[in-house]
This record gives sequence, structure tokens and C-alpha cells, in this order.
Amino acid sequence: MLTRRTALATLSAAVAAPALIRSARADARKIRIGLQKNGVFLIARTRRTLEQRFEAEGVAVEWLEFTFGPPLLEALNVGSIDIGTTGDAPPIFAQAARGRFVYAATYPASGAAILVPKDSPLKTVADLKGKRIAIPKGSSAHNVAVQLIEKAGLGFDEVNAAYLPPADGQAAFARGSVDAWAVWDPFFAIAEETLGARVLSSSADAGPQNGFTLANRDFANANGDLLKGVVDAFGEVGAWADGHKDEVAELFSAATKTPIEAQRRAQTRTGYAVRPITPEVVATQQANADRFHRIGLIPNAITVADAVWTPGA
Repeated sequence: MLTRRTALATLSAAVAAPALIRSARADARKIRIGLQKNGVFLIARTRRTLEQRFEAEGVAVEWLEFTFGPPLLEALNVGSIDIGTTGDAPPIFAQAARGRFVYAATYPASGAAILVPKDSPLKTVADLKGKRIAIPKGSSAHNVAVQLIEKAGLGFDEVNAAYLPPADGQAAFARGSVDAWAVWDPFFAIAEETLGARVLSSSADAGPQNGFTLANRDFANANGDLLKGVVDAFGEVGAWADGHKDEVAELFSAATKTPIEAQRRAQTRTGYAVRPITPEVVATQQANADRFHRIGLIPNAITVADAVWTPGA
């Protein structure tokens, strides 16, 4: 079980961003954006969409890369970045640790799955009972794994979760030191293409999955117009991407040095439409948070709606 102390330690200074950082962002001349190497954020960086949008206002854009969601949330919470993107699970852990962030927009999550080696004897998720599964802790794949395992009639405590970041999980899966691996695209597609990994079950079987544009709370409060401009720009990028999947696959392949075939496969289960945070999205995220609390992954219940940013409010 994740204790309150562990959650707070994981997110470092999430409970109290330094006053110097808060005051320095009141009149932002630079927007610091955290991204992972996928999704709308990567497209926007590659196409310099935000740089072109904000150049006339004298606002610079700085991009910082993260390997997955939890370390990005830590940076967001302490004010090292202003805006970032993750799947659904990292903000749940962050809010449970009283993180200083808000939900600003949502979009479809990347495809995720529980994978097994091509010659594995495991045929269903129920076969994972007592087996070792690599999971990036606090990630969207963590949430998908919990949902699929419970849907199969198992308790999450009936599998042996090996908490490994994506690169370590990939290595463990390749050498056979775990029985299964829960992960998202493009790792999912790369494992299919290069290792012949077989899908035991996927996020399509788990129900609605969302990714999020998040912002440091102090930045959002002081720079609402800038944040709205960023969200609007991402909306334009998402609309373009949904109509140009082949170009997106080529862009991602070049940016990440991954096989084009894997990126094309990932595009078949990826959407980019950026949307407002609706009551339905909040309800889905609240159900995720309640599930995490019920099984002891977060130490206290949270109210997702408390962290939703309202433009102009």
C-alpha cells in the first residue's frame, strides 16, 4: 500500500511550491512545457505551433522531456514546469499527495495493453493469478492493468506487480524475467513489432481512457489567458493530427527513432481531439480515483472536481 508519507516523498515538495516560483510566474514571459515523446504535445513541439502562436506576444516556449507521467507531475507540482501532459493515473497520485496542479483539457489516451511473450502459455487475464507483471507505477498503464485484472475476477493483490519504468519493463519483458507487461503506445506497438508480443487484453476492453493537459495551479491562476491560448493551440494540432495519421506516424518515428511500422500500428488506436473537462470526464476520473483508494494505491480519498480549472473563473 502506498502510505501518505510515501506519496508525499514521491512528489517531493508537491504540498508547497516555493513562493518565489509562484510570484515569478505571475507575468510569464516563458511557458515551460513538459512532454512525453508522443501525443499532441510532441506534434506541437515538432511543428513549432506554440512558438509561432506566442512570438508576437514576446512569450518564449521551453520544452522539457520526461520518460513517463509521475516524474512530470513532480516537476509540475513544484513549479519546475508550467504545463504538462500525462495519462489518467499520475494526477490521481498527485492529488492524493496534495499536489498543486489543475486539469485544463482532455484527449483520448494512447492505446495500452497487458502484453505477454508470443509463446506464453497465458491465454486470459485470469491466468495472471500469481504471475509477475511489469507495471510503470502511477502510470496510465497501471490504471488499465488494475481495471483489466479486476474485470477478469481477480483482486489486484492476486498478481505480483513488478513496478518498473517503461525502459526497465521493456528489458525485463524481453529477457523473460516477467510474465507480462502493462504499457502504452508506442512501447506497446514496438513490442508487437520487434518482440512479437501478444495482447492478453487492451485498454479497449477496460472502458473509457483519458489523457490530460495539466497545469501548475499557481501558473493557471496567474496566467489564465496564456493557458487558454496553449489549450486552443493544442486543439488545432489535435484536429490536424486526426486527419493526417500517416504524417503523424512519420513525425513520431523520426522524433523517437522508432520503427515506422510500429508508429503506424499505434496510429490505428490513437486519437488526438482535445476537449474541455466535462462532467462525464470528471466522473470517469473520479471512478479511477475511487478504485485506487479502494485497493490501497492511494492513502486517502480525493475529489477530482477540486482540481479542475475553469477558464475565466
